[in-house]
Amino acid sequence: MTAVKIIKVLGTSSESWEDAAHEAVREASRTVDNITGVEIQDHTAKVEDGSITEYKATVEVAFPVRGENQ
Repeated sequence: MTAVKIIKVLGTSSESWEDAAHEAVREASRTVDNITGVEIQDHTAKVEDGSITEYKATVEVAFPVRGENQ
């Protein structure tokens, strides 16, 4: 049985929520090895003058827990 650790990462984009989710995974993968899955938890946005200026996606990133011998 493999234990899995889950962390939350907030990604942002000026283009879309999908791009924000991709950004969260890209950034997490810089310091986390072997990401095995993600779950999008929340979509939010920053609004200025009646328009969305920044999309935000809260992403749960899952990866296996490494033992001392790994």
